[in-house]
Order: sequence, then C-alpha cells, then structure tokens
Amino acid sequence: MIVAGMGFRASVDLASLREAFLAAGGTRASAIATAEDKAQAPVLQAFAAERQLPILAITTAELAAQTTPTQSPRINARYGTGSLAEAAALAAAGPKARLLTPRTQSQDGKATAALAERSLA
Repeated sequence: MIVAGMGFRASVDLASLREAFLAAGGTRASAIATAEDKAQAPVLQAFAAERQLPILAITTAELAAQTTPTQSPRINARYGTGSLAEAAALAAAGPKARLLTPRTQSQDGKATAALAERSLA
C-alpha cells in the first residue's frame, strides 16, 4: 500500500493541496494520511473526495514515533516529529514502511506531501 502523507496550513486551498500531492507522485497513492486534528478539515475532505481516496487520521503519538529526514522546528514542537507529511505517510503505511518521496511543498508553502510504502521485507 502506498500512502500520501499530507500537511497543510489552515489557509490552504485545493490548488495548493493538488500541487503538493502531484509533486510527490501522489497519483500512486491508495490513501491520504494526516494528523487527526487536520483530518476533518473541509478542504482536505474535498480534496480526498476529488481524488476518491480515504483519509487516515494519525494520532500525535503515532506521528511522534516516526523518524523523518526533513526537520521543521515548528512541526516538531506541535507533533513531535520533523515532518507531518513524512510521519503521517510512514505511520499509515505501517511497520517497516519506507519513504518513496520525501516531503514536497506547494509553491505558496501552504501544503506538503510525501509518499511511503510498506516494505515487504
């Protein structure tokens, strides 16, 4: 299973979500994952409906358990991990998941996305 992890600011629009998702190669994803406090955001719900993908809500504890190559002090302070997109993708993909695409960002900086896949090894 390939999962697109997504992070975004409250002011994000659909265009920014699309841009980050596509830049990460999101068309291969079978689900979208994000922090549980963002999973019900209307803009993300609309984006998931547009892509016909389920949204997986990841707890803060699950996010904090992930080691990410990208390190954002702001995200670390809020979620206990360096990248919400990377951590959500890894947590949702399951044990032994690996990043396929590290965090990508929309040009306006309001959306991020990363892809992870469960390792079969």
